[in-house]
Amino acid sequence: MQFFLNHIYIFLTIAFAVSSQLIIKWKMSSFSLDTYTTIYEKFIFAFTMLLNPYILISLTLTLLSGLSWMIAMTKFDISYAYPFTTLGFIFIFIFSAFFFNEPVTWQKIIGLIFIITGIIITSRSI
Repeated sequence: MQFFLNHIYIFLTIAFAVSSQLIIKWKMSSFSLDTYTTIYEKFIFAFTMLLNPYILISLTLTLLSGLSWMIAMTKFDISYAYPFTTLGFIFIFIFSAFFFNEPVTWQKIIGLIFIITGIIITSRSI
């Protein structure tokens, strides 16, 4: 039972990281860096985005992801745990298609099948 409970830390890592990326995409999709001509203007824009409350939430989620990962590293070998982080690609693919109308292509689906196959193979190594 404890073995399965320890997996919560891996899945929290993934959930926090995916949530963070989705928030950043959501907030940044309404902006275009093309309106800023110099590197300085782009840097100032990016820096001011750090004051956006949603970006701050996203950064907090990234921090929580890191903390969850640190706990997971006390429970598992990295060679076992790390392949699970690729589940983030699957969740990002699904949510980006659903929330941002990003294209679903057969190449992406085949890639996801490879990811899932890899996770199954590596998870049986324990």
